[in-house]
Amino acid sequence: MNTLLLKFYLKLQELAAQDSGQDIVEYVLVVALLSFGIAAVWQLLDVALAKAFFGISTTLGSYVS
Repeated sequence: MNTLLLKFYLKLQELAAQDSGQDIVEYVLVVALLSFGIAAVWQLLDVALAKAFFGISTTLGSYVS
């Protein structure tokens, strides 16, 4: 049992010492940050476009009536 735990511990130490996993985590964090930024800008753009189209429809509606 001790040998199995020791092998498991050594494998965890080996995985923790590798740098390749850190690169993937960094890329995932950058993509997540960009996604949140795009979502925030998209929301602001959505509100601005809705106001613009409402103004256009109101103006056109007053000309038709």
